[in-house]
Amino acid sequence: MVRPGHISGLPFMKMHGLGNDFVVIDARDAAVQVAPDLARRLADRHFGVGFDQLAVIEPDHDGAAAQLGFLNADGSASA
Repeated sequence: MVRPGHISGLPFMKMHGLGNDFVVIDARDAAVQVAPDLARRLADRHFGVGFDQLAVIEPDHDGAAAQLGFLNADGSASA
């Protein structure tokens, strides 16, 4: 299931699968800085969107089409 949405002007897609939910932000056309505090607020299931992991698609500067970064609900980078 995919649901588009906006939070404070930040477009995102929320996706569900196999018991997990993800928020995906496409930052290829507009730079988006997702600080740990913003990730934690977005992950809050009572006041934010709620997610297990946040994926941020960014332009790649080494010739690839894009690079993908993941953040956990606590704002830490996912390895």
